[in-house]
Amino acid sequence: MKLNWNDYQEVAATWPKTGEVILASFDENEIVVYQAYKPSIARFAVENQKFGGEFSFSRMTWIKPNFLWMMYRSGWAQKPDQERVLAISLSLQGFKEILAKAEYSSYHPEFYDSEDEWRRALNGDVRLQWDPDHDPVGKALERRAMQLGIRGDTLRQMNETWIWGIEDITDVVAKNRDRLPGLFGIQVPYERVFVPG
Repeated sequence: MKLNWNDYQEVAATWPKTGEVILASFDENEIVVYQAYKPSIARFAVENQKFGGEFSFSRMTWIKPNFLWMMYRSGWAQKPDQERVLAISLSLQGFKEILAKAEYSSYHPEFYDSEDEWRRALNGDVRLQWDPDHDPVGKALERRAMQLGIRGDTLRQMNETWIWGIEDITDVVAKNRDRLPGLFGIQVPYERVFVPG
């Protein structure tokens, strides 16, 4: 899926200001998520269009459908071992399957009968976490962004079946980073609200 880059201020004007919101680039078949890695892991992933090499399948890995949430977490690709930003196209059906397996990373009494039930649920392959979203300069917003932690069989299935493409977008990230701390000219992928159904 080719990313459609747009002016941040124009796109942001269309986004909800509050709430738990999945902002993403997607169509009827696929959705883009982001991850940041050290160069050797990113290079292998782009060359092979799946993860391997130094990538660890024994750990939980986190995907983010929101570009600016990835920029905040990676410091615009400047944090150690997060110098390369990957845009990963996933099968939309695969993404929905990941969501269907997700358990909250913190206790929510409205979804679990008890804390013990929630703790048992955490043994699964997928964790869902909502955190404050951020604008390009790192200001926390009232809107909350989602990230998904994936491990085990679900991670392997994502890698072998649901990844449709991996692109290194670090050069675009760097060009936008050089425009900060202002917002003029900042380009972000076109994202809209994704509702899983």
